[in-house]
Amino acid sequence: MTLAQKRLLHQNHSVPSSPIHNHSTSHNKVFLTTTNKQDAGAKITRLGLYSNLAMAIAKGIGGYAFNSQSMIADAWHSLTDMASDVLTLATVSCSKMPPTGYFPTGFGKIESLGALGVSSMLLIGGCFMCYHSCEILYAHFFLHSPIENITHLHGHSHGSATIPSLHAAWLALGTIFLKEWLYHATMRVANRQKSSVLASNAIHHRVDSLTGLVTFFAILGANFLREATWLDPVGGFIISLLVIKGGCGNTMSALYELADKSVEEEVKTSIRENVIKNLGEIRHGSYVELQDIEGLKSGQNYLISLQLAVPPTWSVQTMAEIEKELRESLGSKVQGVRRVQVRFVSKENESNSFHDEFISYCPNQQLEDQVRPPDLKNQI
Repeated sequence: MTLAQKRLLHQNHSVPSSPIHNHSTSHNKVFLTTTNKQDAGAKITRLGLYSNLAMAIAKGIGGYAFNSQSMIADAWHSLTDMASDVLTLATVSCSKMPPTGYFPTGFGKIESLGALGVSSMLLIGGCFMCYHSCEILYAHFFLHSPIENITHLHGHSHGSATIPSLHAAWLALGTIFLKEWLYHATMRVANRQKSSVLASNAIHHRVDSLTGLVTFFAILGANFLREATWLDPVGGFIISLLVIKGGCGNTMSALYELADKSVEEEVKTSIRENVIKNLGEIRHGSYVELQDIEGLKSGQNYLISLQLAVPPTWSVQTMAEIEKELRESLGSKVQGVRRVQVRFVSKENESNSFHDEFISYCPNQQLEDQVRPPDLKNQI
């Protein structure tokens, strides 16, 4: 790996991110949903997505036709990686619809709901593949007649610990070459655009090609090593663990988003830098202090809240001008910002917080007031 590539990766991972790592980052979706069709980053990202889809279908059909458990698991792994990107393209029009009276924050959660459904399906599929591979391995090593036992368990012999066809190995080799080509093509664009996001995408292509190598050697070993038919289900077991890991990550990300978890620190940092820079350029901006930033992610959209401390003598008109300038700046310069709310507080009060907006009450006391008979209320 060249020094430039290492620098790009360092930039990509040096910023704090969410605890759940996901192959499909929010920045990657920028390349998928951009309207600039001539952008090289968008072109190579879409090409990678369509290639992944074609390879996943080919590996799924080939794995079933050629009786290869590792190739079927590899197909599920490919689906796990690209599920979020496919969903982004499928829901981009819905998530960008303007808000309505019934949906005041827009329709971004449609993507979150879809992501939860798709990732849950892939997680279940990964668990099934893991169970099936373990079942074949158990029958192979601990039962006298593995094929008969698996046939008895499933009612057919397809998927048992038999030798996978060599045709599956050539299919796996073809996907490895394609993934390596995507790695080099994506890295060239990343180096040219100085994009850490594209560099990360390129590394993911390299990881996928290494997964293909596991499939390739598992199939070859099962064919050419003596009594090594267990190698193919072992490969399927290893790859199914990757599917489960990816499915868990995507599922947790969708659940966090539906539960209104705060946006990543990387997004807050970008917004903070933009606000501070903008305040230094606009009229009266030097009197404004940025105290806090909060935000929610709704699909591809960021719903941002700012808390600004201003002199207590300022007029509503002056604050409205500041709010308008910041909203226009964030909307045009920070990708994904869909809504900006500004909360103005006085500089003289140092205890301001977004949590002040929540109404504090004692649930037990409120419940007692509701169920207490009227005559007792009057006596008290």
